Amino acid sequence: MRQTWRWFGPKDLCSIDDITQVGAVGVVSALHHVPNGVVWTKGEIAKRYQEIATRKDGSASGLTWDVVESLPVSEDIKKQKGDWREHIANYKISMRNLAESGMEVICYNFMPVLDWTRTDLRWEVPNGGSCMRFDINDFAAFDIHILTRPGAAADYTNAIADEAERRFSNLSEHEKKQLGRNVTMGLPGSTESMSLQDVQAHLDEYGNITRDQLREHFVHFLEEVVPEAEKLGLRLCCHPDDPPFALLGLPRIMSTEEDYKYILDAVDSPANGMTLCSGSLGARPDNDLPGMMERFGRKVHFLHLRNVKRDNDDIVGSFFEAEHLGGDTDMVALIAAIVREERRRKSEGRKDAIIPMRPDHGQDILDDLGRRAQPGYPTIGRMKGLAELRGVMTALEHQSVNF
Repeated sequence: MRQTWRWFGPKDLCSIDDITQVGAVGVVSALHHVPNGVVWTKGEIAKRYQEIATRKDGSASGLTWDVVESLPVSEDIKKQKGDWREHIANYKISMRNLAESGMEVICYNFMPVLDWTRTDLRWEVPNGGSCMRFDINDFAAFDIHILTRPGAAADYTNAIADEAERRFSNLSEHEKKQLGRNVTMGLPGSTESMSLQDVQAHLDEYGNITRDQLREHFVHFLEEVVPEAEKLGLRLCCHPDDPPFALLGLPRIMSTEEDYKYILDAVDSPANGMTLCSGSLGARPDNDLPGMMERFGRKVHFLHLRNVKRDNDDIVGSFFEAEHLGGDTDMVALIAAIVREERRRKSEGRKDAIIPMRPDHGQDILDDLGRRAQPGYPTIGRMKGLAELRGVMTALEHQSVNF
């Protein structure tokens, strides 16, 4: 695997100089300052390449921009409303500009309204560190009592709704505001953080769009952009839903193995692929991560290796971001499946035999605790995770026998 590191640009507290010291050889980045639906110009793309290639003192970093994460799919495209046709046209132009720059891998997602959702961004773990957590009871308290979404209570079991009411009644005004900010934070580095009014407006815009309709919109988007990606030599890879189940009354369509099979079969092309995120998919007990790598391996273009610990085996349940080798996903078995896939690709002579990987998320530990970096993206916590993953990778890659 090619070891990469996510970087949110010049304002990221983890600098390019830091990345050169953690052992990564490539960078995963995006133009977060460009609004969704707007063209990524050649000039802005070239600027990001230069920023990644340069240390603070002006010397060469030796790092390359290996993966775009993400080239956002606008809400208009997902809903097929407003300027969605123009946004698809702009998406194709951005793809062409990226391909001309030398980029080959573009990660994106098709989650409605919120790109990821957590209820606590700094949840304390027993060793004194902190991590992100999704608590279904706290989320229900937000949904039913803070957002006051019409009909929200019917989307939860009686036990969850009752516990949500109890928790809400014990929250101070500050805690209610904090919970609201946590849930609506969305993607780190995004220009589109949302107020409660923004969220409700988006929900109203989605209206009665069903799961099947959202799938149709996704397939239509892929039918437009995948042929262009194939001509340009790009590999598109969809990130799974995070968490991998429906929220806020909205359908989610990239949460399970069946979801991926449907989309990959609907537009069958080497350019239509998967970002296998072991943390997002691992939040569901019915997702078999090593098995999914075995079955979808030919179309896995990008890897997010992280782990979560579930509170129980409920499909819709609570979880926290665990240490990379300490959660519910068997990371050794998953990496073994990845190594087997890379060996198979090498035997076939594929130019993409080495799959880019980044250590996704991490717990805030040591000096991370005082830095207040992007939630989920501490420097030391991710470096620890990368070191652990690198150890497993190195051991498995040097074995000459099948495992």
